[in-house]
Amino acid sequence: MRIEHVALWTGKLENMKRFYEELFGGKVSSKYVNPKTNFESYFIAFESGAKLEIMKKPSLLMEKSDSDGQNPGYAHIAFSLGSKEKVDAMTEQLRNKGFQVVSEPRTTGDGCYESCILDPDGNRVEITE
Repeated sequence: MRIEHVALWTGKLENMKRFYEELFGGKVSSKYVNPKTNFESYFIAFESGAKLEIMKKPSLLMEKSDSDGQNPGYAHIAFSLGSKEKVDAMTEQLRNKGFQVVSEPRTTGDGCYESCILDPDGNRVEITE
C-alpha cells in the first residue's frame, strides 16, 4: 500500500496550478472538467513520485463548514491498493470495524475506482485502485 495523493480544495485553481508547476517543478495533468457539476481538477506529479490534486467547483464555500468536506484547503488523503477487489475488501473491512463509509466503491467521472471513509477524527480517506 502507498499514499496515492493528497487533495486540496481551492477557489483559485489556475493560480494554484502555476504555483506548484513553476515554483516546485510539478508536472501538471490535463484539466479534468465535469460539465454537470462544474467540478475542475488537476493532478500535479513531482519528481519523488508524490502527487497533489487541486480541485475547484463553484459551490465551494470559502469559509470552513462541516457539511460535506468541501472547504478550502485539505480535502482528503488517498491510498492506492492496486486492484478493485482490494478496494472492495478494504472498504468492507473498515465498515465492519465501525468506520463510516462516505461513498461506496465506484468508478468516478475521471475514471478512478475508489471508495471514501472517515478516519477517527472525521478526515476523508480515499481508498483507490
